[in-house]
Amino acid sequence: MRKILLTFVVALLSYMGHAQSAFKSGEYFKFQVSYGFINAGIATLELKETNYKGKKVFHAKGHGYTTGVSKTFFKVNDDYQSYFDVSTGQPYRIEKKINEGGYTKNQEGFLNYSNNTVLVKDYKSKKEHTYNVHSKIQDVISAFYHLRNHDKLDNIKVGETVSIDMFFDDEIFKFKLKFMGYEKIKTKFGTINTMKFRPYVQAGRVFKEQESLTVWVSNDANRVPVKIQASLLVGSLKAELIQYKNLVSNLKVIK
Repeated sequence: MRKILLTFVVALLSYMGHAQSAFKSGEYFKFQVSYGFINAGIATLELKETNYKGKKVFHAKGHGYTTGVSKTFFKVNDDYQSYFDVSTGQPYRIEKKINEGGYTKNQEGFLNYSNNTVLVKDYKSKKEHTYNVHSKIQDVISAFYHLRNHDKLDNIKVGETVSIDMFFDDEIFKFKLKFMGYEKIKTKFGTINTMKFRPYVQAGRVFKEQESLTVWVSNDANRVPVKIQASLLVGSLKAELIQYKNLVSNLKVIK
């Protein structure tokens, strides 16, 4: 499921300062994840405003887990959390607890922008390590929200690309995102006008080739990913929005 959360991030565009925020405290998303014809799991994202070390922040939680038959063959229970600044979008703290078929990880990351570093505490190995980052870095969860505020979305042209740097699994990843055009797609809520994107991702990580992932984002003030489809090394994965709460504005449905 951590790959699904990463998918949400690389599907969008980098932050440029949108006039009105595309999200607010209390927002909630639920996605049905399927592998082929099998309902493989659920992924959720929720957002609450709070305080962190005297600063006003958003506390975002991403949770992914397998269900049904998939849970029997390969159990996944992943939890990602991020505390990021309400005004700047800079992440201050990252939490990651994953369990994927017995492979586990329990880490926290603390970002320090006075020296542009992130201190990662690994509670499983009982080790700490400091990595160099920069002031524009995002983590996998904060980036999902940070990227939805890109004002270039209003005027982006087909074929244009944008890059973003993200700290993930103790490394900085650079993603190059390409706008493919506009498309109407059918969802459980009705037909929605969307913007279609494809990211270029590093070979050997998740996707079998650079243009193996496609994401459809609502072409409205919310900029919600309503459908995600990815070709993996074996088979394909799909995530579809099945529930949402407390959007900035009503999701625009054509019919």
